[in-house]
Amino acid sequence: MEIRVLRYFLAIAREENMTRAAQQLHISQPSLSKEIKKLEEELGHQLFIRTNKNMRLNDEGMLLRKRAEDILAMVDKTTEEFNQLDSIIGGEIHIGCAESYLIKYLAQSIRSFQKQYPDFIFHIFSGDTDPVTERLDRGLLDLAVIVEPPNLSKYNYLTIPESDKWGVVMRRDSLLAQKKEITFEDLYGLPLFCSKQSIQVDFPRWCGEDMDKLNFAGTFNLAYNGSIFVKEGLGYLLTFEHLINTSEESGLCFRPITPTLETNMYIIWKKYQVFSPIAELFLKRLKSEF
Repeated sequence: MEIRVLRYFLAIAREENMTRAAQQLHISQPSLSKEIKKLEEELGHQLFIRTNKNMRLNDEGMLLRKRAEDILAMVDKTTEEFNQLDSIIGGEIHIGCAESYLIKYLAQSIRSFQKQYPDFIFHIFSGDTDPVTERLDRGLLDLAVIVEPPNLSKYNYLTIPESDKWGVVMRRDSLLAQKKEITFEDLYGLPLFCSKQSIQVDFPRWCGEDMDKLNFAGTFNLAYNGSIFVKEGLGYLLTFEHLINTSEESGLCFRPITPTLETNMYIIWKKYQVFSPIAELFLKRLKSEF
């Protein structure tokens, strides 16, 4: 299975059309068709549902698409790292990030680092701890910023200054908006939104065995999307302070919960990880700052 052919396969998967894919790849349609037929013979499975007008992935094709995307991402990242060996005036780094106002510390570090290395380029992947650490473990990320204590058997870490404070985002016309702080009892029976990770990790620390008394009506990976549902009157969003626009014109407000619930942020990387030169320098900068 050749890398080149995997790129051909993904082009057809995106275009759902052999002719358009061939044009995009700058090869002839018969040559492209021959390569894909050889790939299917090598794997022993058809990968596409073919019609007169298009080609759609079947179940086997969907499986190969996921694997091919991972393989090519790793190939491209490895190529980047070797290209950076000849020069340390710049380079690329891939970072996974949880959603938090405290990402400002990472942004500040990147801003100062770019002054010294103007050709430095960063790529940010956003998500909860599980998808971020999965990509870190597969070598698709150099570093990750998570809001959950790291697994010390797998990762080294730095702790970001400050911590995130939890609260409730609600409509300004809500009765709860009249309160300065929100208690556990205030939330009884209300439709609540937050991330799955928060339900599993954070709120058990806050309410313990009483978790089953809270009505989690939905989950969101991104707080902004949850805030749209709040605006539409579907419920209340449990999230970090500063993530959502709660200005007067937004129609929303934030109220902290009591007792106070806080979450720390950590920059993590795999133990015994070999970094590219620019990533090594950036990590050294982070260690000096945190």
